[in-house]
Amino acid sequence: MSQTLYLTHFGLSEAPFGITPDTSFVFSGAAHQEALNTLLVAARGGEGFMKITGEVGTGKTLLCRRFLATLGEGFVTAYLPNPYLEPRTLLLALAEELGVALDKDADQYHLLKALNLALLNFARQKKAVLLCLDEAQAMPLETMETLRLLSNLETEKRKLLQLVLFGQPELDDKLANPSIRQLRQRITFHYRLRGLKRNELEHYLAHRLRVAGHRGTQVFSSAAIRSMHRASVGTPRLVNILAHKAMMSVFGEGGQQVLPRHVHVAVNDTEGVSLPLWRFW
Repeated sequence: MSQTLYLTHFGLSEAPFGITPDTSFVFSGAAHQEALNTLLVAARGGEGFMKITGEVGTGKTLLCRRFLATLGEGFVTAYLPNPYLEPRTLLLALAEELGVALDKDADQYHLLKALNLALLNFARQKKAVLLCLDEAQAMPLETMETLRLLSNLETEKRKLLQLVLFGQPELDDKLANPSIRQLRQRITFHYRLRGLKRNELEHYLAHRLRVAGHRGTQVFSSAAIRSMHRASVGTPRLVNILAHKAMMSVFGEGGQQVLPRHVHVAVNDTEGVSLPLWRFW
């Protein structure tokens, strides 16, 4: 009942600041659009290896979903949200995503051979095969070496499998390991996601409210937006958390506009946000 009253209070049809990636709320900020364009150019150009890194909450998973949805015909795609897998399991998971039947008792050599034949069959059908791995910083080193073996699968003119790694900055540290330097050298396209800029944050908040059904006056004051940007550094997930908590604080008072003090309440109630907002007020 309280959720319904909250939505009615602000003239909303749904909650505007959830933390689960939702493509219906996509906001094309400069960083995300640049990253998406980079991925599309690289993928359509047949590049074998691509990498996207960004801090927690910068929208890597949402970017991955947008990328896969935008590729269009001509691509067969696979998506692994958790690549913390041993090498054989990774090969079996890839085959399952591609609808390829493999002998689960086969050793790694025969699994790679069977995958190569399946990828050659896709190539004959004029289909490009692309694998996206989310949270790639969690991948064991020996599994990363298996990715290098997969990247070896090619014809005389093109790679049979394109790979895109999405991960936190720790992924770069892992790739710096000398034992997988051959893999690092094959990454031809890389983009580092950043947070929303101050002027983008205002549009981001308004966009999500509009998608959620809001048609009234401005919910977030300019001062509140400044405070929120300094506290979140423009990280979308933190912005969503702070915005939701600040609006709940306003709702509790029966008000209609978020002010800096409401953001302050939200910051004090949120782990991972420790900036002393009094410095900016």
